[in-house]
Order: sequence, then C-alpha cells, then structure tokens
Amino acid sequence: MTFFTERPKRKGNARYVVLGLSLITFSSLALLPTGFVIERPGQVFNVMGTVSGEPVISSSDLPTFESDSRFDVTTVSLVGSRQATPSWLQVLIAWADSEQRVLPIDEVYPPDRTTEEIRAESTALMEISQQDAIAAALNQLGYDVPRNLYVASVLEGAPSSKILIAGDIVTSVGGVKVKTFEELRGQIQQTEGAAIEIAVTRDGEPKSFLITPELRDDLWVIGAMISYTYTFPVEIELQLGDVGGPSGGLMFTLGILDTLTEGSLAGNNHVSGTGTISASGEVGPIGGVELKMIAARKSGANLFLLPSGNCQEATGQVPEGLSVVSVRDLAEALAAIELLKSGSPIPALSCK
Repeated sequence: MTFFTERPKRKGNARYVVLGLSLITFSSLALLPTGFVIERPGQVFNVMGTVSGEPVISSSDLPTFESDSRFDVTTVSLVGSRQATPSWLQVLIAWADSEQRVLPIDEVYPPDRTTEEIRAESTALMEISQQDAIAAALNQLGYDVPRNLYVASVLEGAPSSKILIAGDIVTSVGGVKVKTFEELRGQIQQTEGAAIEIAVTRDGEPKSFLITPELRDDLWVIGAMISYTYTFPVEIELQLGDVGGPSGGLMFTLGILDTLTEGSLAGNNHVSGTGTISASGEVGPIGGVELKMIAARKSGANLFLLPSGNCQEATGQVPEGLSVVSVRDLAEALAAIELLKSGSPIPALSCK
C-alpha cells in the first residue's frame, strides 16, 4: 500500500516543478530584448481645433473664420526603441491583434542612425510638410508663392557634414541650376560616386563646395535633407504639438483653406486623412495607412482621404463604417469633400 500511495505524490510534485520551471523560463524570456517594435493606431488631431488654448491654424495678416467642419491628421503610435524594445509578451499579444503590427527594429530604426537623428528628421519633415501645406493652400487661393531649395539639416558624419549647413540655399549641382528635388537628385545620381560641385547662397554670399556622395539603399546621397523654402505673401501660423513626420500635409492644407474662407468647407462633417502635399497640390503616399484608417474609424470620421499611391495596400482593409476615397491631388480631395457635404453617397474605394 505504501508503494501505491507514494507514487501519485511524486507525480504531483513533478508537475509543480515543471510548472514552476516553465513560469521561470517564460518570465526570463519576457525580459529579454525582442528585436521588434510595435505599430498601433495613434492619436488623431483636429487641425481646426486648439493647442494649449491657441488655434492650430491662425494668421496675423488675413481674417480667419470659424467652421463646423473637422479635419483630422491621423497618426501611428510606435511602441519600443533600440534603448527599450517591447517585451516578448507584448510582441505575442500584438501578433495576435489585427489592429497592431510587429516590425523588425532595423526597419524602423536603421542601425546606421541614432534614435536622436531619426527623431530630429521626423520633426524636420513635419516642419517642411507644414510649409508645403501653406504653399498649397495659398496657391489654391490664387496667391503667388515663390520657392527655393534649401538645406534643412545635415546628418553627422555624412558627406555633407561640416560642409553644408542648415539654411544654405541650393542654386546649382554639377554646374546645372536646380529648382526641384527631382532635378537635384538626378544630378547627384549621375555622379555614380564621383565628387560633385554644389553651389549655394549662404547669408547672401555665393559659395561652392565639392562633395563626394555615398551609396545608401541603391541611391547616391550627400547626407543632407533638402527642402523648399517659400516666400509667403501673407503670414500663416501652424502648431500641432509633438507630432512628427510629413503625413499631415494634405489635412493641414484643407484646414487652412477652411480657416481662411467663410462657411464650413465640409459642412458639419468629420474628415480624416493622410498624405504629403506639394506646393502644386499633388498628394503623396505615406506609411501606416491601414492603422490610420482604424484610428479614423474609432474617432468617428465620416470620410478618410487616402493618397492614391497607397490605394492598393488599403484595398480590402477598409474598416466597416468608414468611407474611403483615393485622391491624387488637392482638387480630388476637395471634390470628395463636396460629395460628402452634399449628402451624396460615397462610392466604395476604387484604385485609379
């Protein structure tokens, strides 16, 4: 009898030991770096609203008007960095959640760049985007808005480091005058790595430098962020707190147009969207559109404006209850808003 009464006790003890070891192992694993970051739907920001009691959009030169419309900039929230990756438990939960995305950390934070550099670039891109949005709105309103290429920032250790400085106005590359990003980039690609002369205006004085591009991701680069600087005929002020990246361009433009014109551009409707915008009104693609559509749906938006360059990836991913329209430029965005305002049905998403 003793043999048969002791044997079950050993099995029970063994099970507790295995369970304890499993818990210890899992707990240890949960504390290890994962090598991933997590993307989630982020906050939405109404550009027709206020920040710290001040309007997001204002002007000291032009009259502004109240509106019943709401225009939201949508964002993606990022969990984790190189200094603090999410836990394995967080990663496993995110993998099982259709509203989260797990990405390799190198995809979001390239190993050859510091977190500070990436954040600084994101901030600079937002500032550039806001200037482009102002230019697009003023052009739409009939103003003449001259522009030049200028150096927004220079990466430390890059070919342009300690040669170009922020604020330089770029006039020519390789002896050829350049007025657009495409022209500048084309001249640099033609070098195939050979040194090229870049002429700038610095504090009103012409200067020229020889810079040797480096190859990064199959492109020859000089390690400087080049943007447009505009000579605005009127003053427009934008503020949106701690939001980075260029994806708010289109929505800022719509907000500026609504603020500077009487009435409500979208009636009493709630419009969300994403996409860069150029001074001429072209809408460019951006990342994270699926998550941004989810954020828009959760915020109660009636309409989401989607860059046409993101249309294929958004097909089949539109949240239930959200109308999504693909737009190539500001004119198509305004047409979609007018359709919504008139109460007409919004067709299902169609890629052009």
